[in-house]
Amino acid sequence: MQRAHGPLRSYGRIKSRLIKPRQAAMMGAHLPQLRLPREPFDPLTQMQEASEVWLEIGFGAGEHMAGQALAHPDVLILGAEPFRNGVASAVRHLIAGGQTNVRLHDSDARDLVANLPNACVSRVFILFPDPWPKARHNKRRIMTPELIADLARILKVGGRLRFATDWADYADWTLERMLAQPLFDWPAERAADWCEPPADHLTTRYEEKKLGDCAPVFLDFIRI
Repeated sequence: MQRAHGPLRSYGRIKSRLIKPRQAAMMGAHLPQLRLPREPFDPLTQMQEASEVWLEIGFGAGEHMAGQALAHPDVLILGAEPFRNGVASAVRHLIAGGQTNVRLHDSDARDLVANLPNACVSRVFILFPDPWPKARHNKRRIMTPELIADLARILKVGGRLRFATDWADYADWTLERMLAQPLFDWPAERAADWCEPPADHLTTRYEEKKLGDCAPVFLDFIRI
């Protein structure tokens, strides 16, 4: 059953520097075809030949999403990002690389999650979201019990959720909230399981900037 909610407020940037005319033209020409519907839908109707559906929340400039789409052409990847400059960059990556197995939601990810049916997604990526490190801003973090419950709803049993951050407090915050949700298991057994990038991780330029207060932490959870 889908969760009802009131009006959503997206924190953080929606747009920044002026989008270059060529990039704006590319986005104007291609985003309408890449954009997901704004009402409830079955994602496999977007691409009937897809074997699985993956979701990336906050895809930034789109590098990771485009790279995963290229490596897994049989998978339909849904990407959510409210930052307009990031959406423009993602469209550029997809058009340049020729990936046709990505659909975009250029708004708050929670809207997209609410529109998805139960148990339709096999993987979720939430990579280096805004940490809101000041204690008074922690409530703005995306990893809330409400979103975690909604992700449990849309994930198939055995599906995986990967969360990555380079802020130690945010890693602890997320682990505490994920383990409080009885529908997720964290199978890590040793430090390397969260300190080393997973074999299929694709490093982005944002990650390389090392803006956090610790080395990247990768938390992989399984829907049970």
